[in-house]
Amino acid sequence: MATHLRVSAIILWFAFGLSALSICRGAVSDIATQDFFNGILSSAADSCAGKTFYTYSDFINAANSFSSFGTTGTSDDNKREIAAFFANVAHETGNLCYVEEINKSDYCDSTNTQYPCASGKQYYGRGPLQLSWNYNYGAAGDYLGVDLLNNPDTVAQDDLTSWKSALWFWNVNSNCHTAITSGQGFGATIQAINGAIECNGGNTDQVNDRISRYTNYCSQFGVDPGSNLSC
Repeated sequence: MATHLRVSAIILWFAFGLSALSICRGAVSDIATQDFFNGILSSAADSCAGKTFYTYSDFINAANSFSSFGTTGTSDDNKREIAAFFANVAHETGNLCYVEEINKSDYCDSTNTQYPCASGKQYYGRGPLQLSWNYNYGAAGDYLGVDLLNNPDTVAQDDLTSWKSALWFWNVNSNCHTAITSGQGFGATIQAINGAIECNGGNTDQVNDRISRYTNYCSQFGVDPGSNLSC
């Protein structure tokens, strides 16, 4: 009987520990609330395509598909990562106004044999992080189980897929996630997203806009933005 009691006690303590860990870790929705999301979206004009396309519920559902996003490390790490993600999203989309890139182009890398461009398709920027290039559409589609190489317009037509494509780039296809959680700083996310054009003096105004948004969102979340903000 005593043995059974000890085993039961161990199981209870283990369950309590897991529960406490879950509570401490929190959820993305505890940081990026509906009000926070609406605060960004409200800055977009009513005529913007993104005004009726991007939804909070689809963002949360997409975020839940990437378990490490906004939940890795300390509470401050979580807040910084979500602030960094939305700073780049708000910059790329004009406060969630744009679903598709304004200056459209084919964005076809004909040298990529793994994900060859489909006839008649263009791979310009679409979605929260403006997914671009055939190789990114192909790889994102493979990961998400959606044929984006042959149907790139899906990223601009299905909001859940759109958010998932952005979170795939952030968590899987780049070092954006680890840049924040490892302390490299916000500047590394700019480098990963558009470093070739903006960093090292390429376009200081664009970099500063991303940083301004990031520090603003960090302030809203009550967290210090950390160091290495620029690139």
